[in-house]
Amino acid sequence: MKLLLLGSGGYHPSAERHTASFLLPEVGVVLDAGTGMFRLPKHLASDELDIFLTHAHLDHVVGLTYLLGLLHDCQLRGRNVKRVTVHGEPEKLAAVREYLFAEPLFPLAPRFEMRPLAEEVALSHSGRLRWFPLTHPGGTVGYRLDWPGHSLAYVTDTTATADALYIEQIRGVDLLLHECYFADDRAELATASGHSCASAVAEVARAAAVGRLVLTHIDPQALGPDPLGLAAMRKIFPATVLGSDEMEIEF
Repeated sequence: MKLLLLGSGGYHPSAERHTASFLLPEVGVVLDAGTGMFRLPKHLASDELDIFLTHAHLDHVVGLTYLLGLLHDCQLRGRNVKRVTVHGEPEKLAAVREYLFAEPLFPLAPRFEMRPLAEEVALSHSGRLRWFPLTHPGGTVGYRLDWPGHSLAYVTDTTATADALYIEQIRGVDLLLHECYFADDRAELATASGHSCASAVAEVARAAAVGRLVLTHIDPQALGPDPLGLAAMRKIFPATVLGSDEMEIEF
């Protein structure tokens, strides 16, 4: 199973990273629709598309407005996407419909349907997706995706702690995508803003006994090859890597 990081940053795009969006090309699943969505057409390998939103903050949903052009681009590349479904909590979907696609802002809506999150969603290739609540201003959810022989969890926009309630929901997954907005020297700001800092994320990965940890939703102002302090994180959880735009991961 392949995962592609379309956008690995948070809040706003930078010269290094677009905002959160992650594609499983073979099964037509996208996790969040940030600015990284513009990369979708050259990677999608399915004629159906399911987009799962964690919440409705703009850096996670603005890419939905790109769908009008993206679906046309897919056609030009020989892939006719027959169905696009956007999944999310009902109140988040309502906010996206009412505000993001309000006629004065976006007069010609793309072709997609909105579907409130079911307790469990069937995915192609005999997969299933389950969601769980997370704590963040305005509310957000995390996802666990399981296939025979492959598993993935996605946790973003929440404050990691070694005893976080969601640890049981992600226990034992092959791959954990977890936000890591701040380095350890900004732990106080992480808590105040509902985000995570480095060591706490590594402690979550260790407590949940995951296979690998990929760090995402990086602060766009934190530049350079190691903005989080990977050496210290790897002392807690050795199988830690910093996500980057267009990174491909087999799991």
